[in-house]
Amino acid sequence: MTAETSETSPLMAALMLFCRERAIAAAQARKELEVNELDAKAILYIATHAGARPSELAGHLRVTSAGVTTMVERLVRRGILRREADEADRRVSHIHLAVSLDEEPWSQLTRFHDAFRAVVSQLDSEVERELAVFLTHATLTARDEIDRSATGATSAA
Repeated sequence: MTAETSETSPLMAALMLFCRERAIAAAQARKELEVNELDAKAILYIATHAGARPSELAGHLRVTSAGVTTMVERLVRRGILRREADEADRRVSHIHLAVSLDEEPWSQLTRFHDAFRAVVSQLDSEVERELAVFLTHATLTARDEIDRSATGATSAA
């Protein structure tokens, strides 16, 4: 067992440490920026999907269209997001960041990710590829198992 967790697997302990430290960094950033978890997820999504439609954001966040409308409006009023009308269809809007995640204070949202990426970039490319293949396989297998269990539990009820 590791001192940090009750895990006997060094890999599981390392993954739990990563998740915990990422969550701590995210919570600190949200507190400093005065945004909630869903707001932060929306900001990060729009950072990589500039011009997304509200329906795309709602689908990504798994919230209702009314919920995403309320959230976007709140973030627009705070000057964090901005809406642009679609030139071809004025009924459609596209969401963009009005802040830069490369600059303080907003860079706090990506600070842990950026620091971790820098460490990963130092790995041998073959080691990185093998780790990526393994972690992707393990993650998707676990997700599929949970989905099967949920489906089985639902159909048995």
